[in-house]
Amino acid sequence: MTQENSASSAMREEAPYGGAPQNLKRVRTRHFLNAKKSGIKITGLTSYDQLTARIFDEAGIDFLLVGDSAGNNVFGYETTLPVTVDELIPLVRAVAGAAKRAFVIADMPFGSYEANTRDAVHTAIRMMKETGAHAVKLEGGVRSADQIRHIVDAGIPVMAHIGFTPQSEHQLGGHVIQGRGSGEEQLLADAKAIEEAGAFAVVLEMVPADAAAKVTAALSIPTISVGAGPHCDGQLLVWTDWAGLTQGRIPKFVKQYAQIGQTLRDAAATWKADVENGEYPGPENSY
Repeated sequence: MTQENSASSAMREEAPYGGAPQNLKRVRTRHFLNAKKSGIKITGLTSYDQLTARIFDEAGIDFLLVGDSAGNNVFGYETTLPVTVDELIPLVRAVAGAAKRAFVIADMPFGSYEANTRDAVHTAIRMMKETGAHAVKLEGGVRSADQIRHIVDAGIPVMAHIGFTPQSEHQLGGHVIQGRGSGEEQLLADAKAIEEAGAFAVVLEMVPADAAAKVTAALSIPTISVGAGPHCDGQLLVWTDWAGLTQGRIPKFVKQYAQIGQTLRDAAATWKADVENGEYPGPENSY
């Protein structure tokens, strides 16, 4: 987790803060709690394959979320709703196998936990047994508290997700900011229900910064922002958004750090031209 202030030697020994990322211990749930207590920001990115997982792991990213956002970014669906457990499992397995330091979290897709606690625990167990993930994530606050409690009781760490919850986008009326006005009380109620149920952290998505700050102050577990401002304990982004691979609208809260999509297009066009012109393969590329 990014070193933003001076930590004691005891903290450096106990938690993976500072130093070269490849020399650090595996991030654990206790490190999330230690980070919040110490004021050290937590970093998270989505990943859907071993290539990006290895790169982000080497960069020192603290946790990798294999999100149901794979629906948009891997499978080409319009929403996350069609994604199934069977589709996510091989992606999670690839990421978990490549990450040596980062904490790997498997998303629980729509329909895999809502009906009852038995379904929720069954899905969480499948994710852990078949992938090597370290935790699961599910959406919902008060409405999902029983599911969270039963999964945690089964020995599985849970990251919760409130505010704008993509699996409920039709009920919410689309991509609408949550937690405004009277909605702030519900946001706080959801956050407290999640904490009481045993979640080790909670994602706040598309929530006003002042509301997110109040939730962060009210909880003992870390808050992770997805478009919820700078006052949360950490930040999470879909990697294809900030890297310039996403087609179409980019959320306002995303800062783009690269234009990999254009780089790949240019490289592909150059390669095509080299092949057509007989410049590839050259002598140096031939046996």
